Amino acid sequence: MSARKLAEPSPESIARINRKRLAAEDGARALLDVERQATDIRKNMARLRDLRETKEAADAVLVESLPAPEPKRRRSKSAR
Repeated sequence: MSARKLAEPSPESIARINRKRLAAEDGARALLDVERQATDIRKNMARLRDLRETKEAADAVLVESLPAPEPKRRRSKSAR
């Protein structure tokens, strides 16, 4: 059982621990940004969907209120 444990960690191990800590913080921050962007995108998509559905409903009402177009009469070909 000669587990050697140093009282003070080496500068390399301190640097490694700091890099891991910074990477973990950056990763957590990046995940929060991605979640926030996804939420913003979903809200915008819902807003645009509502606008589109409102416009389609208004267009349908407008089409129903217009008189039906009269069928075009065919002209007979002139004899040569």
